Amino acid sequence: MRTNNAASTLVVALAALFLPPLASAQAPPAPTAAAPPASTVVSPPRNLFKPDGGKLLLTGGFSDVDGSGGGGLVPWALISGYGSNLSFGANGHITDIRLKDFDLRTYGVGIGIADRVELSATRHKLDVTGTALKGVGIEQDIFGVKVKLAGDAIYGQNSWLPQLALGAEFKRHGGIEHAGPLVSPKQLGAKDDDGVDLYLSGTKVFLAQSLLVNVTLRHTKANQLGLLGFGGDEDDSASLNFETTVGYMITRKLAVGGEYRDKPDSLAVDDEGAAWDLFVAWAPNRHVSVVAAYLNMGNILGPATTVDHDQDGTYLSVQFGF
Repeated sequence: MRTNNAASTLVVALAALFLPPLASAQAPPAPTAAAPPASTVVSPPRNLFKPDGGKLLLTGGFSDVDGSGGGGLVPWALISGYGSNLSFGANGHITDIRLKDFDLRTYGVGIGIADRVELSATRHKLDVTGTALKGVGIEQDIFGVKVKLAGDAIYGQNSWLPQLALGAEFKRHGGIEHAGPLVSPKQLGAKDDDGVDLYLSGTKVFLAQSLLVNVTLRHTKANQLGLLGFGGDEDDSASLNFETTVGYMITRKLAVGGEYRDKPDSLAVDDEGAAWDLFVAWAPNRHVSVVAAYLNMGNILGPATTVDHDQDGTYLSVQFGF
């Protein structure tokens, strides 16, 4: 009897020792959660109603003399403002140009949308301060649109493709004042008061060399930026004109450079030539920038005024944006 009890006790002990591990081994494994990816990059949502200031300093473009994002004389392929492709940016400018016998003041605003589209509006006000035409005033409104086509001037460092943009500037003449019976550019030989400039710009920033290079081709009939109308008694056809900017970034806030802008010569009363400048641009932050330059606009109305010297002087532009 004692032998049977001892055997029973031994069987129970062995069962308790071995059966649980066997049951666990036979049970199907519990499902495990999938491991998260090693790294996940989540892009922030696009918000076209909130500026993000996502561009580098000096790469938001300045407002040029016609109001397009660029330098002083020449539009660039960069889009105005410091907004990235997820947001928007804007730039307002007040520019004062003082030449030997002419003063030109411009003011306007440019808006960049998703770093893809730029819209701008600018007013020109020209006052003649010397020559036989002293006291005459001319006004002009310019409405611009620019679309980025391809490339990235900043982040495409591994590619030779520049940033490319196509733009149009719609120029509407405001008339001639304080010149007696002379009230329209047509009376000076222009074929039209108003007109449209079309341009293609390519811009490349070489960060390692601190260098910006821009080339623009402009299809235009404008006389003296459009202030003297479009087309003329000597030539009424549009021409393709070369423009360029070369800038060197001394620091991330300060740049120097030069520009060249070819122009048509279509009026008998105007011996129009190319314009050029040497500039200094300073951007202490993303909200304020200043561009100062020596500017030479070539001869203006020389045959009509018998003044044959170039019209050169100072260019100063104060710009505010985000």
